[in-house]
Amino acid sequence: MQQAFWDAHGLQCGFCTSGMLISTVSLLSHQPRPTDAEIRVALSGNLCRCTGYQNIVKAVRLASDRLYANRS
Repeated sequence: MQQAFWDAHGLQCGFCTSGMLISTVSLLSHQPRPTDAEIRVALSGNLCRCTGYQNIVKAVRLASDRLYANRS
């Protein structure tokens, strides 16, 4: 999860990072292949003041791809 956020540039100042990661873990445990809309809803309780959320959404998709690449 952390590596996906790093690789997709989903990290900035670090203030929201722990909440984003925890929300991502929860989301992917319930919905392994979420849509962008589902990702945005799941992360909506976390405020990031540094980014426009595009890279954070990209990081969640990357984490999903990496975690569930070999599963159907």
